[in-house]
Amino acid sequence: MSKLYLLRHFQSQWNKENRFTGWIDVPLSKEGKAQVKEVAKKIADIKLDSIYTSPLNRNQNSVLRILEEIGLKYPIFIHLEGKMKEWGRFIELNKEYFPVFVSEKLNERYYGKLQGLNKEEMMKKYGKEKVQLWRRSFSVRPPGGESLKDTLARVAPFYANYIKKDLKEGKTILVVASGNSLRALVKYVEKVSDEEITKYEIPPATLIQYQLDKDLKLQYKKVL
Repeated sequence: MSKLYLLRHFQSQWNKENRFTGWIDVPLSKEGKAQVKEVAKKIADIKLDSIYTSPLNRNQNSVLRILEEIGLKYPIFIHLEGKMKEWGRFIELNKEYFPVFVSEKLNERYYGKLQGLNKEEMMKKYGKEKVQLWRRSFSVRPPGGESLKDTLARVAPFYANYIKKDLKEGKTILVVASGNSLRALVKYVEKVSDEEITKYEIPPATLIQYQLDKDLKLQYKKVL
């Protein structure tokens, strides 16, 4: 059986301020940093083979803080695209280093013109129903941004090309990413309907465990 863990990053400063964040690269909040110890306790006894994350600071910082807390050997961040892939190549990866694979395919949903704006203020301006549609619907895009369907269109191929290969080898994988990129991954792994995914929430610091059979069919799920 292969095991897949999904972790939404710890609370960011803009989660705290109730802003649309998207691809804006904001840090963790003070409260987010305090969440590390509790999540690390849940991960400490898991024998991870590798981690996948995105280049966003809140995701990579969550990874670093977890690894530091559980005392795992130090990580090498291996970028899977762009100049960081070409020029940051490190071919001597061995058991002294822990591999963390980085791809912007795992970035948060792009919120377009809403990025940086307060959610409550947008509800007053456009109405609660419209803003909720932008935030949680499957196919409706926020102004100038991505829908969850668009996000799934980049997350699903990434999962198929990278994570699936590891899982088929029986590896235990942790994905540390953002709320909507993880919602897309949950939809793909669990085969959640377009309707049901609109009701699915993943708060910051949430850790989900999946157990998959040799054909990568879902056998077990638990929110830890």
